[in-house]
Order: sequence, then structure tokens, then C-alpha cells
Amino acid sequence: MLREFLDRVREALRRARFGIATVALTYAISVLAGGALVHGGNRFALGYRDRLVGRAWKESVIMRNLQQGNRLHAAALDAAGNAFGGAASLLAGYFPPAGYLVTMSRGWIGGVVAVDNDHRSRLSTPREAFYYLTTLILQLIPYSLAGGAGVNLGLASFSKRGRAVYQGRRVQWLLVPYQALGDAGWIYLISLPLFAAASLFEFMAV
Repeated sequence: MLREFLDRVREALRRARFGIATVALTYAISVLAGGALVHGGNRFALGYRDRLVGRAWKESVIMRNLQQGNRLHAAALDAAGNAFGGAASLLAGYFPPAGYLVTMSRGWIGGVVAVDNDHRSRLSTPREAFYYLTTLILQLIPYSLAGGAGVNLGLASFSKRGRAVYQGRRVQWLLVPYQALGDAGWIYLISLPLFAAASLFEFMAV
């Protein structure tokens, strides 16, 4: 049974590899862009970072739990939020331009938080750099999987390549191949424990 599961997931990843790879590349570029701007002292990027982080510390239930020492609860809430965000990215990918815009926005955020409240680089010390980069990578892997699976839905529905890869029955009106929906479901399923692992590291390794 485990072998069948692994074979099914491997096949889903193979068919969705273009969407996953391009979403991952978009994340990498947007993270680097955001990080370069805040390290270069760009006022807009730094102001955006400060407003984002300040609002999170004031309004986020996750941050409130962290301040109270409830790290495991904070991690669970964060994982749930990321799982919801991954599902939203998957759905947005049905219209690929929207999927890539969501990816760029999330990657930009990951880049601009590469500096702390004093606008000092979080890469300046080995320990802080390891924590920041590991957290970022652990989060972006499942987001790339979910977002890439969503883009694959759009490509499977409307592109010539999609029609060549998925030749079976399709959902009426949406034109999505049932097989592509199955691939998206399997890929999203394996992203869930990865979201959980990312959140556990982020909040337990502080």
C-alpha cells in the first residue's frame, strides 16, 4: 500500500513538474528581490516590512501565543494558516497569472523580513542566518508544491501541453481533467506535513 501511495505521488509530481519548478523559481526571484531592496535601504521595502511585522505582533493570535510562551500552539496555528494559504495558492493557480502573482507577493514578503526591527541583516550572524534561511526554505517547499499543483491545473485545462499529458475525462465547464485534480490532491496532501514541519521549526527553534 505504501508503495502504491509513493508511486501515485511520484507520478503526480512528474506531471506537475513544470508548474512546481516555475513557481519555485518565482519564489526564489521574488525573495531575492525583496531581500536585496531591504539590504539596500529601500524606504518603501523597509516601510512595508515594518508595517507588516508591527501589525503581526499587535493583531496576530499566533504572535500572542508566542509571547505567552505557548510555542506549540503558535506552531499549530501557523501550520493551519499556511495550509489554508497553500490551498488558496492551489486554487489561484487555475488561472496561472494569478497563481504567479500570489507567489511573487509571498516571496516578496519572505525577502523583506530578511532584516530585523533595527533594519540589521538577519544574515549577519551564523545562528540567525541559519534560522532565517532554514525557516524560509522549509516554508517555500510546500508552498511551491501547492502553488505548482495549482498552476498545473490551469495548464492542464487550457494549454496544448496539458491536453497532451491529460487525455482523459474533464470536469464540465471548468475543463479540468479529473486526473489533474487527482494529482493536485495528492501533491497538496504531501505538502501538509511539510507545512507542519516548517512551523514547528520556526516556533520551537526560536
